[in-house]
Amino acid sequence: MHEQSLIRNLVDKIQGLAAEENATVLAAKLRLGALAHISADHLRDHFTQETQGTALQGLRLVIEEQSDIHHPEAQDIILESLEFRANDEQSAP
Repeated sequence: MHEQSLIRNLVDKIQGLAAEENATVLAAKLRLGALAHISADHLRDHFTQETQGTALQGLRLVIEEQSDIHHPEAQDIILESLEFRANDEQSAP
């Protein structure tokens, strides 16, 4: 299933960035192109399923949907930003 592998790659990328930052991801902001062939709700459902039981479970997912079919990234799902909490902050009282 195309969506599943796409979301798996996105989750892998987020987990890799979290590891590089030695941090926990609190939120991710995505930009969904108008021709990405997946709705925001469908993307959210797949993301929720893919992150169940992982460190990313429950992270806040913000999806900005674009409507311009002529935009150069209209077919893409772009990871726009991540919000982190440093792992050393987790052990603070």
